Amino acid sequence: MLIFRQLFDPQSSTYSYLLADSRTHEALLIDPVFEQARRDAALIQELGLKLVATLETHIHADHVTGGWLLKRQFGSDIAASAASGEVRATPGHTHGCVTYVIDDESMAFTGDCLLIRGSGRTDFQQGDPRAMYRSVRSHILTLPPTCLLYPAHDYTGLTVTSVAEERRFNPRLGGDIGEADFVGYMNNLGLPHPKLIDIAVPANLKCGQPERDTALPADPAWAPLTFTFAGIWEIQPEALEERAAKLQIVDVRQPDEYIGPLGRIHGSKLIPLGELPARSAELSRDRPVVAVCRSGARSAQASVLLRKAGFSDVANLAGGMLRWRAEGHPVEGGRE
Repeated sequence: MLIFRQLFDPQSSTYSYLLADSRTHEALLIDPVFEQARRDAALIQELGLKLVATLETHIHADHVTGGWLLKRQFGSDIAASAASGEVRATPGHTHGCVTYVIDDESMAFTGDCLLIRGSGRTDFQQGDPRAMYRSVRSHILTLPPTCLLYPAHDYTGLTVTSVAEERRFNPRLGGDIGEADFVGYMNNLGLPHPKLIDIAVPANLKCGQPERDTALPADPAWAPLTFTFAGIWEIQPEALEERAAKLQIVDVRQPDEYIGPLGRIHGSKLIPLGELPARSAELSRDRPVVAVCRSGARSAQASVLLRKAGFSDVANLAGGMLRWRAEGHPVEGGRE
């Protein structure tokens, strides 16, 4: 069974795609984005997957790939894998474009060549509208009509299409559109070059490796934290106990819970979740904050609220008081 996730980078409107075998847990990630590598790594770890490789559909001009960052963390290859299905050359948007087709032809990942009701531009990096027309019509639109097509970009919120839809409704490449008509249209788009082209293309030719390590996103240094796919930093109970004296611990439960059976962490400050936005000024901005609740759900929301309020060093206690107490960490109050 295939594990499949479609991921989105709002800055560049880029889709990345995670595919994995549910039996072996081996995974591929198509078109990862540098700034989203931490998010992608969190998802891979939460699903218990082994990242085997990152794949690129082309040399991107609008973002830097996350391939090198993920290789550094997981040891994954930056390559095309024959085991993932068929790789079809679909030049046109740029010279080296490819489309990845899984082996049963139920899904294909078209990069910037074929978009949903559109196509990628052809006016840089050896783009060629004639090559694009021929590659789309002969290599993508000849797939089974039910084959789902996933592009590398969409700028209007569309997520997926199918071969049948694009054959019928694509205004540039569907229906009876001829090659000459397509070439004439593409040669007169008059689009400005992507803003990041001078940065992205050289970086992507090196698989996303930055010039200096200082370009890498920095992890928080005040405690060993784990970044979740939900975008929240978490601290484990043992790490919190070791560093509690240097941190601000905010318990966001209700007052009856704070003095209830689970007890509370020594030195914690009670600010119920619903009161947190109005009372965040009671916390110092000079010391990291750890939010705590019963199970970790409300405190995860609290960490988001605190970041919105301008607190930069914030974490959620993983598992909340249930885990804290179950692992034998000290509590005040509570019942045995």
